[in-house]
Amino acid sequence: MMNLLINIDVPELEPAIEFYCSAFQLTLNRMLDDDVAELTGASSTIYLLKKDAGSGFSKYSTAIRNYKRHWTPVHFDFVVDDIWQATERVVSAGANLEAECGEWRESKCITFSDPFGNGFCLIEFKNQTYS
Repeated sequence: MMNLLINIDVPELEPAIEFYCSAFQLTLNRMLDDDVAELTGASSTIYLLKKDAGSGFSKYSTAIRNYKRHWTPVHFDFVVDDIWQATERVVSAGANLEAECGEWRESKCITFSDPFGNGFCLIEFKNQTYS
């Protein structure tokens, strides 16, 4: 089986660590250098990577990082037991609500962005996965 690691670019580590630990009940496992934080407590290890706003992300692209709300076709979903309790927790931690609760195939889903512009969803399944 392949191990999946999640890397999230953030402009500052301390507020990002505080947000992700508070919003998702993760734990700061360790710091790697001064610009990488390893968080545990989810099914995958999450790494917060300090990357300055305005910095380039590839020598092959002229695009630069910005931390306004950005869109990408890849995002992550946090599966929760109680979507309303989790919504309260992530919003209290600083998440931005972006869509009302939608229901599909016996699941509930709400879309948010973190304080740094990264999109994510909370999903509650009636069973263990989509029916």
